[in-house]
Amino acid sequence: MKKVFLTKLILNAAAIYLTASFVKGVEIRDFITALVAALILGIVNALIRPIFLIFSLPINLMTLGLFTFVINGLMLLIVASITKGFFIAGLGSAIIASIIISVVSAILSFLFLE
Repeated sequence: MKKVFLTKLILNAAAIYLTASFVKGVEIRDFITALVAALILGIVNALIRPIFLIFSLPINLMTLGLFTFVINGLMLLIVASITKGFFIAGLGSAIIASIIISVVSAILSFLFLE
């Protein structure tokens, strides 16, 4: 159990670190900062994201779920505001970064955890 958690944490940190090199407006100091950001992102997604999803349910239904991308971007902005050495220029960059982080994390998890 601990091994899987640590592996997922490292893979998510790698996804965050790689995303910072691809997305304009996203900067991260080093891999240790990416590890901290991945840990905080996991906590934010577990505690705050469900509340946002419940309150945004009407608009999420009207947009056929596309508003979830905005919520994911907001969660990433929250993480960037908490984590020193992690900077995101705006909501647009955060939304693009959250999409890329999700895709890269899924690919890495498939490669290393399956």
